[in-house]
Amino acid sequence: MHDARRALTPQAVSDAFDPTRLTQARHLAALTKKEVAERIGVSPAAVGQYEAGMTRPRPDLIPPLAAVLAVPMAFFLPGRPHGKLDGSMAHFRSLRSTRAYQRAKAVAFVEQVWELAHALEKRVRLPAVDLPGFAGGEVHSALPGDPAGAARGLRAHWGLGTGPISHLVRHMEARGIVVAFPRHDPDAVTVDAFSTSSMPRPIVVLTPNRFDDIYRHRFTAAHELGHLVLHGDTAAGDSQQEREADAFAAEFLTPRDSIVPHLPLRADLRRLAELREVWGVSVDSLLYRCRETGLLSDSAAGRAYQRLKTLREQPGFTNEPVSGYPGEQPVLLARAFDLATAEADLTAATLADELAWPITRVRELIGLTHQRPQLKLVP
Repeated sequence: MHDARRALTPQAVSDAFDPTRLTQARHLAALTKKEVAERIGVSPAAVGQYEAGMTRPRPDLIPPLAAVLAVPMAFFLPGRPHGKLDGSMAHFRSLRSTRAYQRAKAVAFVEQVWELAHALEKRVRLPAVDLPGFAGGEVHSALPGDPAGAARGLRAHWGLGTGPISHLVRHMEARGIVVAFPRHDPDAVTVDAFSTSSMPRPIVVLTPNRFDDIYRHRFTAAHELGHLVLHGDTAAGDSQQEREADAFAAEFLTPRDSIVPHLPLRADLRRLAELREVWGVSVDSLLYRCRETGLLSDSAAGRAYQRLKTLREQPGFTNEPVSGYPGEQPVLLARAFDLATAEADLTAATLADELAWPITRVRELIGLTHQRPQLKLVP
């Protein structure tokens, strides 16, 4: 296969050109049709015709097109599994602040995450998907329809009991949900987290803008889990869905019947800081719990939030980075790759060739570090 890729000619790519791969590569590069057209010396209408499958790029355009989009020429060939995702079925945590090109890039990212998982799954048996009602890209949940009921139902289904949940991301991966980090992508800061259950495996993407605080990170993961459970069969973009996902996350992480006996009867922020460490949720979230359960009035909660702002730099109230919590960092794809390397002699180069990706892309999505030897000079 590797030799065949090297022997590939622009004419062969032009003859078999897959227009959907051009769209995917353009979205991943966050470029408009006009920008691509300007860089390869054609009109925007021509690029539109290439993506619509009306015409194919001339052979002499294939190398510059691949260079502009930072993909091998083989990327434009058909015949590989393509995880096509309707963007309307991806739930974005901050939809209103996310621009169209960023959403398109995020959707293309999810497609590639699935393609990587699929390639690994041909060699390694990944955990079976264990979401009630999920079947190959569709969810017809048997859980209660209200967010709190669904959260309690999923806890029971996963055997998590009614107490604090440690290692939430690891629990999700153990149930067959693919969790990914776009580690080096400036657009990810704006996109925030997003998820979809419209692929053969549910996928959750947790983005870097919440890595500085483990408590926000965990709540975001639970929020996206709520989307998978509650909104798998509905188009995304409804603010009501976001509120429901928040309600799911609150009940999933801090079940009302379990947390209320531990909440203070007044706005005791030190006590809430102690509970933060036990339940793995922010003091802000616990204050909200106090207010919604009637332990605090709106005015008392408002004053508590104001006091909380003055305590942000004090012990017990500062942010704690995700890097200190291995159980909240995804490892499914990396461990699958390691197992395939040991059992099936898989290499990153082989995988990159099979997917027709740059090897740097494979390493990024798996989470591999650059493996160049370090030069050490001894004086």
